Amino acid sequence: MNDNIKARRRILHRQAGFSLLEMLVTLGIAGVLGSMAVFSFRQAEPYFKGDGGMRVLQSQFITARELAIAQRRNMRLTFTNTNQVNIVREEVFPPNTTTVVGDVLFEGGMTFGLVAGVPDTPEAFGNPTPVAFGAAAIVMFTPEGMLVDQATGNPINGSVFIAFPGMARSERAVTVLGATGRIRAYRWDGRQWVLV
Repeated sequence: MNDNIKARRRILHRQAGFSLLEMLVTLGIAGVLGSMAVFSFRQAEPYFKGDGGMRVLQSQFITARELAIAQRRNMRLTFTNTNQVNIVREEVFPPNTTTVVGDVLFEGGMTFGLVAGVPDTPEAFGNPTPVAFGAAAIVMFTPEGMLVDQATGNPINGSVFIAFPGMARSERAVTVLGATGRIRAYRWDGRQWVLV
């Protein structure tokens, strides 16, 4: 009986914990996996920040269009500095006055910009500049939901490109089809534009 108890104690003692060698191997594996995760995150950071900037830009277009329809007022979109989008309502009373109803800055270094070698979006509205609406100086959504050139009142198609300067995989674009007000967002994956 005594030998039986001693055998059980030996078995329990062996199962009680880890040896120093087992702990060092475990910590080594955790260290390698941790460093791989940090490296992967640094590679993916421009990708995630690019998506964040694209969502902000897209939401400003959607908000301007929805406000124009809901409030039955023209809503201008202005692109100022290198990273700011403003929504400006044209007032009826007093005439020829405006009110800024929204403005947003891109965070994390995103700017309006084109990366060399990245082509135009599939809509092919043009990309001579990061904010490309042809000859229109001011664009606005009408109460009908169309995007028009303020000077002529004609529907206008266009694209706005944002990126981290010099980083192709951060390139994003938002396009607008003037006649319908359809807004689309695109991500550059290194080979082609992908509709998001």
